[in-house]
Amino acid sequence: MSMIDLAAYLNDKQQLIESALSNYLPDQSASRLTQAMAYSLMNGGKRLRPILCMAACESMGGRAAQALPVACAIEMIHTYSLIHDDLPALDNDVLRRGRPTCHMAFDEATAILAGDGLLTLSFQLLSEFDEVSAYVSRDIQLTLISLISKAAGYQGMIEGQMRDLLSEGQSISLGALEDLHLLKTGAMIEASVVSGALLGGGSPDAITRMKQYARCIGLAFQIQDDILNVEGDPDVMGKSAGTDQLHKKGAYPALLGLEKAKVLAEELIDNALLHIDIFDSNFDPLRAIALYTIRRNK
Repeated sequence: MSMIDLAAYLNDKQQLIESALSNYLPDQSASRLTQAMAYSLMNGGKRLRPILCMAACESMGGRAAQALPVACAIEMIHTYSLIHDDLPALDNDVLRRGRPTCHMAFDEATAILAGDGLLTLSFQLLSEFDEVSAYVSRDIQLTLISLISKAAGYQGMIEGQMRDLLSEGQSISLGALEDLHLLKTGAMIEASVVSGALLGGGSPDAITRMKQYARCIGLAFQIQDDILNVEGDPDVMGKSAGTDQLHKKGAYPALLGLEKAKVLAEELIDNALLHIDIFDSNFDPLRAIALYTIRRNK
């Protein structure tokens, strides 16, 4: 398997995303609400989901610019979910990416509304004719809106968040934990990859393989998050460690032990790579990102 300079690739894509996100944001001086939206959205981060969207588009022969509006909409949804996850009623976190969480920097009510604002702005962006339909048919645009809505909503991420809350302090089976995280984390990662593949004109067979790839890396990503919650450096991660144990959450290290959790993550990445092994070097960024998901330290 040929490899790419992943650090350079990620940096290039992150710069594209940061620039586009700042252009899509409303004027920060307009209100306290827009200040809070910008505070959270422009607070750095890995930008993994939008990068996956663009990489998937490029793997199918498309260009990153074709996927950029959809990629940014996906990042807005992800940021909204983090704002709400950090709230006192959910995870009650005070740090996100090394800075006070939105409700700590502003207040709880403003944080709720900032999350709402980013979620609705994402679908405004997805539905804009000039932004998305400049590259794909209106039918594909509607397919993307439906796909992302399902992944972000009660059949995807939100249901996963609900199950995560209900699992606190409870015994949970390995199968139930997998189902939880395929919804909470995996659904939006899968939507990111599949959206990019659709934008790049991928065939039905290619998109099926991309879905399988995405399911594997989505679950591996969550396992690595669980591992870092145990042994990660808070200064590197920009957020607290040990919170899963504190809140008695269902997590892979607690259920399997740390070493077995690491083995499972490696197995998932091996499977992810197998699903795309028939493809050419256009897929090398996706191969490198798969390995990155379990080798990262934040």
